[in-house]
Amino acid sequence: MKVVVTPMPGDVGPGEPEDVVIQDLRDSFPDIDFRWCHTEEEQREAIPEAEIYSGWLSREVFLAGENLKWIHCPGTGIDSFLKIPELRNSDIPLTNAREPHVRPMATHVLGFMIMLAHRLHEMQVHQQEKIWETNYYAWRQIDLAGSSLGILGYGNIGQAVAQRAQGFEMDIYAVDKYPKESPYAKEVWGLDKLDHLLSLVDFFVVTLPITEETRGMISRERIGLMKKNAHLIVISRGGIVDEQALVEAVRSGQIAGAGLDALDPEPPDPTSPLWDTPNIILSPHASALTRDLYVGRRECFKENLRRYLANEPFLYVCDKHKGF
Repeated sequence: MKVVVTPMPGDVGPGEPEDVVIQDLRDSFPDIDFRWCHTEEEQREAIPEAEIYSGWLSREVFLAGENLKWIHCPGTGIDSFLKIPELRNSDIPLTNAREPHVRPMATHVLGFMIMLAHRLHEMQVHQQEKIWETNYYAWRQIDLAGSSLGILGYGNIGQAVAQRAQGFEMDIYAVDKYPKESPYAKEVWGLDKLDHLLSLVDFFVVTLPITEETRGMISRERIGLMKKNAHLIVISRGGIVDEQALVEAVRSGQIAGAGLDALDPEPPDPTSPLWDTPNIILSPHASALTRDLYVGRRECFKENLRRYLANEPFLYVCDKHKGF
């Protein structure tokens, strides 16, 4: 059996040599012919005889994969896969590696919140400029205890954010398309309560996947519902929040600030005001990239490959029509 594998950016590099990753796969499944492909041309050459593909898939490679029986996304978001209509409408199962991303992404959210609440981003600038001004921070910092947190999208990442925020004694609320009770949130509402949530909370976190339904969901009008002291954090995908409206809201003082790990486009244009708007903190879509993530991704793939060979149900099967 032939399996085509393409490395994600960062899967190999400073932390783990490529030959170690390849050898781990081959040692774990000695009877499988793994084809490690770096370029699309290599993928097109290898894919016609392959049953399994793991990596970032193009339409051209998919259409050449006449024997494909399973496709695996080594990340979480499957929006790029769903741009291939033939894949979306096929019976070929698509899985992802969602679980290893959950803890580091949730921790990154809390990092944004602490930075914004205690103005650590400004303290870093003051350190570089050798400024020591204690009184500057008087009355400017926020205690997370007693502050309210709203989460848009209460899946695994949203719940992990809530679990961590509970340790900071925050009041937590969430909205989700499929609301369910939670030990971490005071209330979990349906999407019909989104506008109410925006007007209620001090920190608002977006953990939704990007789909046709969620694109542009946090519009200029909805940003206008937020409190003047509120902060908005995006940890999942760009395109859900109107970034131009967000910049204008922060610059005008309509809201207090933002932390963005995911944008649209990525990276922002060099002339984008996102780069230099005070109280907007950017991270380069790197929230999940801990050392453990890469091993966790590979273990997800290995476990599902074991299940495939044993004819057992997959973990983390994606719904290609819902988009996650």
